[in-house]
Amino acid sequence: MAKSIHSMIRVLDERRSVDFYETAFDLHVADRLDFDTFTLIYMSNAESDFELELTVNKGRSDAYALGDGYGHLAVSVADLAADHARLEAVGLTPGKIVDFNRDGSLLARFFFITDPDGYKIEVLQRHGRYK
Repeated sequence: MAKSIHSMIRVLDERRSVDFYETAFDLHVADRLDFDTFTLIYMSNAESDFELELTVNKGRSDAYALGDGYGHLAVSVADLAADHARLEAVGLTPGKIVDFNRDGSLLARFFFITDPDGYKIEVLQRHGRYK
């Protein structure tokens, strides 16, 4: 059986992206592999074995075109309102909190935030299938 281990996104500025993911989601550099033309930065935290891989292509200065195929990354948190307030307090700009109902009951409670390269991250309250 397959096990999900990481998701990769391309970023322009290593420090800016690492700072964002540390501040927003308490992800820390687990490994950094430097090559001639690119660098791979693996970020994780104690909540999960799953990692976010940031790929920095050296010499690139143009923003990546995210296109219409990319959707979002998703993380779950124990206290959505507290995390929303914390992100606002550190100067990040989370979107509004949304209660998403289905058949008269709460399916999900979430907000979105955008990283420095334009990637959307959905932040979900741990509830139901979103553990």
